[in-house]
Amino acid sequence: MSIKHLAPRTRLAALVAVVSLPRALGAQSLPIPSDNARLRAALDTIKAQEPWTVAQQISICEIAAPPYKEAARAAEYRRRLQALGIANVRIDSIGNVIAERRGTGNGPTVLIEGHLDTVFPEGTDVRVKRNGTTLAGPGIGDDCRGLAVVLSVARAFQQAKVQTAGTVYFVGDVGEEGPGNLRGTRYLFTNSLKGKIDYFISVDGTGLDLKHHGVGSKRYRVTYKGPGGHSYGAFGIPNPIHALGRAIAQIAAVQVPVTPKTTFNVGVISGGTSVNSIPFSGTMDLDMRSETAEALAAVDQQVLKILAGALDAENGRWTTQTGARGERAKLSLVIDTIGIRPANSMQTDSSRIVATALAAGRALGFAPKTGASSTDANLPMSLGVPAIAIDGGGSGTGAHSLGETYDDGASGWLGPQWAALIVAALAGVR
Repeated sequence: MSIKHLAPRTRLAALVAVVSLPRALGAQSLPIPSDNARLRAALDTIKAQEPWTVAQQISICEIAAPPYKEAARAAEYRRRLQALGIANVRIDSIGNVIAERRGTGNGPTVLIEGHLDTVFPEGTDVRVKRNGTTLAGPGIGDDCRGLAVVLSVARAFQQAKVQTAGTVYFVGDVGEEGPGNLRGTRYLFTNSLKGKIDYFISVDGTGLDLKHHGVGSKRYRVTYKGPGGHSYGAFGIPNPIHALGRAIAQIAAVQVPVTPKTTFNVGVISGGTSVNSIPFSGTMDLDMRSETAEALAAVDQQVLKILAGALDAENGRWTTQTGARGERAKLSLVIDTIGIRPANSMQTDSSRIVATALAAGRALGFAPKTGASSTDANLPMSLGVPAIAIDGGGSGTGAHSLGETYDDGASGWLGPQWAALIVAALAGVR
């Protein structure tokens, strides 16, 4: 269905200070349907229910959801979506919570989601603490805020009886964080909702900006292996941790471009059994990222060359000195891929989904900035499905730390309002 274009004098009544919409929303932007009475009521509802939304954020966050153990949080999230009166709510076979709110016509299908999982291991204290208006707790912003925003939009659409032309899916997905390797989103696009999604919105983070480029990544678990032995009696054979050290030292010296931003990090190292033993293995987890596939491939090639060179150097050091004894104890190298996220920088500010999100922000009185990040949106971007990641409002600090914080401030409700306005513009409203 075509969405009625707005007159410049249209206002978002009772939402924010009066803001006139620009005459031209951008060549690729869909019109922002703020003259729709039910949508205006939904936006009013979102502002009024912000204390409820924050309460959802806190209580969701206090249900632990370590990597690959999101089931308890998923079950509760399904219950909350069902309580809103959405008829078709289910958990798919990988653990994603999917609520389908059917459209009234043949408009585009829009999916909006937050991710259920956190980076924190089992046993982490997930209680949320208050200090004035500041909330502190693991995952309170990333991504309990996103999950709460999705609930807020769904609740407002239900209460105001917003009729979208296209179907809207409200989703809590699993496996966004590191070890999950986007497994929830991959499953949505290859199984549960294959071929059904026209627009994808991830609510991930705090603030009021959006990410229209996907930061790609490659993650390896690198292990050097050997026979090991006594540190004195077996001295003179290759040492896996020494090889690991050689590799890490050289990786630390790799030069990468500032633009496109390209990074590397050795985040975890392990190996050995005692101080007086030559270890039989040494392992590191390595993360490389870039905004473009080309720059990511370039740093990947450098790192792979370093890893092989460190193996040769450690073996050569001892075979040269101890001959056959060193030869018999030569190390081997195993590189396991533990994560791949596709990079994508094809979308521009004039791409329809991006331009529409920017126009929706302007209609609410703020100017979002665009940028790049690594989120669930990477996957649909790589498949050619228009996708963005948006912030959920408020402000936050310390993502992925035990001291993570969120503050709703004076206008935290702008986050869910923005999400609702984007969904409505993309799906169309009657």
